[in-house]
Amino acid sequence: MANFFQVLIDAVALGSLYALVALSIGLVFGVMRLINFAQADYVTIGAYSLVVPTASITPSLLFGALPTGLMIAAVVITVTLLALLTERIAFRPLRNSNPTTLLIASFAVSYFLQSLVMLLHGGRPKAVSIGGSLTRAVEFAGIRIPGVQLLTMGVAITLLLALVFFLKRTPIGIQLRAAAEDFQMARLLGVPANRVIAIAFSISGLLGGAISLLYVIQTGTLDIRMGMMPVVYGFFATVIGGMGSLPGAVLGGFIVGIVSVLLQTYLPVDLRAFRDAGVFGLVILILLVRPQGLIVTSAAKERV
Repeated sequence: MANFFQVLIDAVALGSLYALVALSIGLVFGVMRLINFAQADYVTIGAYSLVVPTASITPSLLFGALPTGLMIAAVVITVTLLALLTERIAFRPLRNSNPTTLLIASFAVSYFLQSLVMLLHGGRPKAVSIGGSLTRAVEFAGIRIPGVQLLTMGVAITLLLALVFFLKRTPIGIQLRAAAEDFQMARLLGVPANRVIAIAFSISGLLGGAISLLYVIQTGTLDIRMGMMPVVYGFFATVIGGMGSLPGAVLGGFIVGIVSVLLQTYLPVDLRAFRDAGVFGLVILILLVRPQGLIVTSAAKERV
């Protein structure tokens, strides 16, 4: 029984991380119908902002040398400004283009940011150590919980609650939620498009900064493609939860994280290398049974 609870905690911790990634993708998709694959590079650049630009595999710390509070603020602000910059330069001029053009633009931004990181830091992975005390485990009722997992769950819960309050209790949050449900109708009712989209990108950047810090604490390494797999899983989570649905994105994130850990734990050893295939199969199965996702927005219902 203790082993089951251990696995469950691991699953919820990973699901918390994927829920944040899925929410950052779902917010932008909700207001622009844009699947922003550059979100992966927001995470990567947030992580690399911790170190001084150099090709060395053991770089000196930059933001990572700051006190904890300032380090978190510096990384989050950096990623938020990057998200706003890409929205203003790359996506705003194409806002009225078809979805294919926006998708290609997101890939172009992603490759540009990857190349920029490679130019400044080189292509080799780097070792970086922050939050070393969080690697120690806390024991409770025979269950060992690494501090980083407690941190991940705590950060996820805090950010999700703060975002729920923002979306439901503030005027701009209500406008953002209305735009995510039906952007064209929200614009007709007077919701300012530029401001709402900028806020969505700002929140996606804030979440990207938090994800990058959590990811670095967990892995202790930097890699130019480190944000790719979390964002791929986050995209799967938004598909499972329902494209354009913010609660669905969170639900999908937890489902993907929990299923991933359960497969890694309970599959035979020879089959664990195919864990990702199991997660992809789950996505296909859900799409076959419920193509619109688990939670459908009102706008999606009208289209159906």
